[in-house]
Amino acid sequence: MTNPIMPPSPARLTEDGQCPHQPPCPGPLEPDRLAARLVARYPDQGWSLLCNGVVLLDDGDQLLPNGRIVSPVAARPGAAVVRENSGVNSERAKAG
Repeated sequence: MTNPIMPPSPARLTEDGQCPHQPPCPGPLEPDRLAARLVARYPDQGWSLLCNGVVLLDDGDQLLPNGRIVSPVAARPGAAVVRENSGVNSERAKAG
């Protein structure tokens, strides 16, 4: 049996689905998404939840409400992320 990871939905929205803070927190897909207010922090587990539904991991990675993971390097405008595959996948790439 598998248990898919389900990212949390945005916290404490008003009835019309908007952020209750003034000024409103940036949305989860906006470049300044980390400026949203902190609504829960779990340092023993290594993550925090922002008002816009973004889960901020202690290593700097971000889990967006749509399930996409953004690394700290990719979060910077103009930065490129280069990750080398390890194990079997890298051997396949070399052979192919």
